[in-house]
Amino acid sequence: MRVAHTTSPVRVFRSRRAAMPPTRSRARVRATRPPVIRAATSADVEAIHALIDTHVADGRLLPRRREEIAAHVSRFLVAVQGRRVVGCADLAPLSRHVAEVRSLVVSDAVRSRGIGRQLVDELASRAAASGFETLCAFTHVAGYFIQMGFSIVPHTWLPEKIEADCRSCALFRNCGQYAVMRPLVRARQTCVPLTALHA
Repeated sequence: MRVAHTTSPVRVFRSRRAAMPPTRSRARVRATRPPVIRAATSADVEAIHALIDTHVADGRLLPRRREEIAAHVSRFLVAVQGRRVVGCADLAPLSRHVAEVRSLVVSDAVRSRGIGRQLVDELASRAAASGFETLCAFTHVAGYFIQMGFSIVPHTWLPEKIEADCRSCALFRNCGQYAVMRPLVRARQTCVPLTALHA
């Protein structure tokens, strides 16, 4: 006797969750957005001071007083990600022809993304637009600046810096810093008032 075997259709249920493409949280999406480089305002003073102060212990950054930052905040640029300041740099005039990059610092969490270069390039643009002919910096990491078009020069090539800051420094002649310099192409139109940088 033959026994008839009947098979009922097998239904496959797919989880809706499995079918949906993976998504990232809003916070993570925001974190991947590149920082915005902009001029600093008085509202950024505390964040700039905190960022600088955090990295002073590394031994490659000079401390800046909160009052000093507030007095010269118009000279600063900041890199902002979301609502957080993750980088800053100061364009300090040494003379009518020479300006210096000071307090260049980028938060550890966002390093190696070109933020420092963006800050320096924007400072160079502002300096050229204001009539400066040379942009300089004093640094322990000369190679970093060389990649951005700077050249190592003798300290004596920047007498403005020596007279303004070096002679009164406790580490004068023993600071271990390199002097680097980058010539600027003067912009045809001035978009940043020179008086604002000297404020």
